[in-house]
Amino acid sequence: MWDIFKDWIFDVIQFFFDFCHDWGLAIIIVTIIFRIIVAPLMHKQAKSNYAMQKVQPKIQALKERFPDDPTRQSQEMQKIYAEMKFNPLAGCLPMLLQMPIFIALFQVLREMGDRIGDDSYSFYNLVPNLVQTPSGAFAEGFGTFFPYLVLMVVFAGATFLPMVLQQLKTENTQQKNQTLMMGGIMSIMMLWISWGSPAGVLLFWGASSVIGIAQNQLTLARCRAQDKKREEEEALVVKPVEVDVVRKEKKKRPKKKR
Repeated sequence: MWDIFKDWIFDVIQFFFDFCHDWGLAIIIVTIIFRIIVAPLMHKQAKSNYAMQKVQPKIQALKERFPDDPTRQSQEMQKIYAEMKFNPLAGCLPMLLQMPIFIALFQVLREMGDRIGDDSYSFYNLVPNLVQTPSGAFAEGFGTFFPYLVLMVVFAGATFLPMVLQQLKTENTQQKNQTLMMGGIMSIMMLWISWGSPAGVLLFWGASSVIGIAQNQLTLARCRAQDKKREEEEALVVKPVEVDVVRKEKKKRPKKKR
């Protein structure tokens, strides 16, 4: 069943190759289609992450208020989640649903060399061989290795950039530093993984991540705009009407002449 699913994905990539006559462009087109399919799931995940950012200060306050009472912390957290209509698992479900598609695409791209056996498996001569790994290209000289280096940087940077963007509006310095440090470590791990991955996999991941970052920023901008509009509406309802009344000075009546 899994092999049939992978064969179907390969047939889709080959269909677009027959249309545009370039394997790299075909991979990018399939990546865009993949991102469009999972866009509703990514939208829900981004909204969940945004809600988590709003809840985080309240959770931190609870930990400071009940440092030695985990049970009370849990009870108060459930109240906050219910009040803000926030489900902590909502951000995990979209990721789990799209993982089978991503894993199948990843495996198909790793097997492309065995499937087509074509030396012209390139991306408009920008990347001469999408089957080759950066480690293999490095042995052929820096000129050959450079486009693979660019793909590696995009591959790793696409992991680090979302974490940076997520922490831009975070006031908690300790949490921001921990997140950025974790992002740096993950980026180094991604560089290590990319060293032995075919360039076609790096192209797919890089294109998918860039599109995902754009989708995420659009969703966050929309959520912030909705919150701002809601705050303005609440301010109009609560704010009392101020009326500035100025009393006129009473004029003295003229005295009659006798």
